[in-house]
This record gives sequence, C-alpha cells and structure tokens, in this order.
Amino acid sequence: MSRLFHWSSLSTAFLVLGVTTAVATPFIIPTSVLSQETTPTQTAPTTTPATNFPDVPQDYWAQPFIQALAARNVIVGFPDGTYRPNQAVTRAEFAAMIQKAFDQQQVRQLSPGGFRDVPPGYWAASAIQEAYETGFISGYPNNLFRPNQQIPKVQAIVALTSGLGLTTTTGTTSDILNTYSDASAIPSYAVNNVAAATNANLVVNYPNVNVLNPSVPLTRAEAAAHLYQALVRLGQVQPIPSTVAAANYIVGRTDGGTQTPDSTPTANDIVSVASSSPSFTTLTSLLKEAGLADTLQQQGPFTVFAPTDQAFAALPTGVLQKLQLPENKEVLTRILTYHVVGGQVTSAGAQTTLQGAPVNVRVTGANQIKVNQSNVTQASKTTNGTIYAIDQVLLPPDFEVSQLQGPAGDTDGTTIGRPTRGGRSYIAVGGNIGLGGDSALSEGNFAVMTKLGFSRNLSLRPSAVIGDDSILLVPVTLDFAPRSTVGQFSIAPYVGLGAGIELSDDADVGFLLTGGVDVPLASRFVLTGNVSAVFLDDTDVGLMLGVGYRF
Repeated sequence: MSRLFHWSSLSTAFLVLGVTTAVATPFIIPTSVLSQETTPTQTAPTTTPATNFPDVPQDYWAQPFIQALAARNVIVGFPDGTYRPNQAVTRAEFAAMIQKAFDQQQVRQLSPGGFRDVPPGYWAASAIQEAYETGFISGYPNNLFRPNQQIPKVQAIVALTSGLGLTTTTGTTSDILNTYSDASAIPSYAVNNVAAATNANLVVNYPNVNVLNPSVPLTRAEAAAHLYQALVRLGQVQPIPSTVAAANYIVGRTDGGTQTPDSTPTANDIVSVASSSPSFTTLTSLLKEAGLADTLQQQGPFTVFAPTDQAFAALPTGVLQKLQLPENKEVLTRILTYHVVGGQVTSAGAQTTLQGAPVNVRVTGANQIKVNQSNVTQASKTTNGTIYAIDQVLLPPDFEVSQLQGPAGDTDGTTIGRPTRGGRSYIAVGGNIGLGGDSALSEGNFAVMTKLGFSRNLSLRPSAVIGDDSILLVPVTLDFAPRSTVGQFSIAPYVGLGAGIELSDDADVGFLLTGGVDVPLASRFVLTGNVSAVFLDDTDVGLMLGVGYRF
C-alpha cells in the first residue's frame, strides 16, 4: 500500500496521498479495558491458502463472507485446511486482515521505534504499523498495542468506521441504536461509531440480528462478515444477494431488501466518492453549485482538502447560507478552489492551490498532518486523485465575510471603516514616484494612504503626499473582489474618482482619477499601490506604493 508520508527526519517528504470519503473518528479505548498483557515473542500463525474449508460447510451462516474473502486472499486457513470460524481474533490478527483488505492512505505517523510491545521482528509488525497509520486501530497508553489481546466486537467496529471515515449525525444516533436490544452495553466511546457502522450496513449479528454483543471477542467468522461488508461499502465487492441466508444477519437488511444505493458507487472519481459519503453532503452540494463537479471528475490528478459537514457548520452564522446564493458564486468558487491542488502533493510545505494562494502542509510534533490550521482526519485514494478530510474550512487569505451578499447579517449596511468586497480597511505608509506635473504628486515624496470602507462595494481612500506643494487626495473608490493573481498572491483592484487639494497657500482643487490594487500579505498586512492623476493647472500624475496595517 502506498504511503502518504515517509519521514526519515523532520524534513522527509510525502510519497503518495489519498482521497477520503469521510472524517475519521478517533479510536479511543478506556483504561478499563486494559487488562490483558501480551507476549511480544509470538510468531506468525501458520496459514494455508484455500477458498473452501471443511469446517465451513455450505449451510454455515458466514460461508458466503468467508469464501469470498478467502478468494481475495484477505483471510487464510490453517495447515490442517480448517478455518476455525469460531476462534477469537487477536488485535494483531485483525490488523493483518485490515492490511490485506484495504488500500487506505496514511493519516498519521507511528512514533520512531513503534509500539514497545511490538518488536521489529514480530510477525505482524508491518500490519500493525499500517493499521495504526491509516487510522484503523490505535494503541493503548504507555505506547502499548497489546497484539495478542482478543479484540472485542465493538472495538473491531470502531476500527472499521475510523479507518473508512464513517460518521453519523448526532440526531440520528439514538434512533439507529434502537435496533439493538443490548444497546445499553455499548461503551460510550463507541456509540457514534456503532451508529455509523449500522447506518452503513457494516454490522453483522448472528444468530440474533438485534443483539450486538459488543464486549464479546470477535470471532474469525464475524471478522470475515464485517470486513466483507466494509468492502461492499467501498464498492469493491458486490452485496450478498438478499436471497442468501447470510443476508438476514446484516443489520438493516433483515427485511430482505438491498443496501443503500450510495454504498455501492459505480464510479470512484473524487466527486463520486465524496457524494457516496454522509460526511460530505455540504461539500458535494457546493461543488455542484459552483460548477466544479465536472472539473473534479476529469482525469486529474487532483489533491482535494475536503471539509466535512461539521467543518462547514462551524463557519460563522450566515456564511454557509450566503455562500449558496447565486450572487456569491464567484466567492464560493474562490473558496472551493482554495481546497484543491492540481496534481499529487509530493512534499510538505507550501502547495499552490487552483485559487492561486498557497496552503501550508506540515506534520506536527504529535505526528498530526495539518493543512494550514486544520487537521487531516482521513485520507483515501480515488481514480483521479486524492482527498484529505479536514476538520476546518480553509479560507483564502483575502476572504472577508463582507464580500458575501445576502440578507443574513449586515453585509449591505453603511459603516465607516467596515470591510468591503476587496478586503478590510487599512492605513498604509510608503512613497510616491512622480510621473509629471508640479505638485508633490509629481515628485518623489513620502506618502500616507488609507482605506475606509463604508459599504460592501465602496471605500473612501484619503491619501497625502508630503513635500513641496503637499497634496491631499480624497477619492471614492469602487472595490472589486480579488480575482486575479500575481505569483501566489491574490490582488483586489479598485478604481475611483474624487478631488485633489493642494495644501499650499492658494489651495488649488482639481478633479482626481485613481486606480490601484491591494495585495494581502498576511491576515493583518497589505501591499497597496495606485496611480493617481489630478487635473490642476497642469496634470499631476504619481505612482504611490505602501504597506498597510488592516483593521
């Protein structure tokens, strides 16, 4: 399996990134379950390939699951040709099954040296590392993995939902869990995971479909059933036909019906995979509204940093609603393209997005992959690129809430000093380069420039050029949203007209024309430049450049 990051030092690079379909839920195990010590010297179980096992007859409840996974070499038998379906599965064995079943991408880095109870020569060391780094299974406190500990059924379910990034909404959790007569026995840390797995048809209960038995060790038969259903969810195998007896034990299919349509996607491009996930309903809807869905279904490759529904819901009040209005399509497109990198990301550091501004990809000291200030929670691969699930919406450095039109919020009111669609107000200092005339504007002089927004589109920009025949410029400007780029920087143009007032004894006043650009340098600073022409006795023209502080 390809890796997202391979670090030999703090500056090591990405190898391969993946595309996710959902946000991963951390696999948290309470201290109370830490009861069994492991023996790290255990050797690999001897296995033999087979697709039919003498102890798994045709009428065995899990036979379709076991036979299908054996044919894919996800599971194997023992030297005597048996499968031993009722034997409990250890954490190391489940990690080995996960390694063979899935091709998920790395979302975290195992600390140097790995788990202290999994020595380098341990038979499942590589499988354990992969299951950890792809987000399926976590360790215990004190850097332990407990490889020989039997894995309870509920922990296996948590592992699958975490690695596949399956989530469910809080409001539907209680309704889903009413399926189980023993729902009260589900540990609190696993409630949402069990609900997500149930909603995705991952849970298989034998002999009573309504009894979960969450704390009972997972058997090899149950492991095969749950892994098969996870592959169904990914669209890699076909659902068990409803006419087969095994289908009666899949929670959600007891009526003989079929699984939900989105669990068997017919395509695996970025948009199709995201559309099949319950965690990306907002993102996929916005992609379609912005007209970007077709782009992200092309050959690519693309790397997409994908905010979850929870990330969009965390935006300031009214922002998401306004982003969905037709008049804000341009701003929406800029935000969404700020989440997309053309090509595969192959190194940490600044990555230029389709919007033009860069995002910063890095690994923290806690081995957490971050994009700007957001955390990568899951990554998977698609046919035309990769997507990272992230827990915050990435906003371009030039984005201002005031750029959004719509009834929610005070975006169209008049307030001196408010932001405009071109960005926040500021005060700047710099210099002037004279281009003709006889006032201070026509010579090299010190300059002070300001922007005072008073509506969504208009600003007052008083400026002064200090020198012989100092001049005050008072234009009203029409501010445009940032729409073009210079290198990795967005620019916000403006044009305006007003008056130029000489501050000499005669105090001549002339008509003023001006035009310029603001280039955000960081959240609080802006580079500004303009050309102004004042029609006095002569036409005075100057080029002013400065650096401003935004407020």
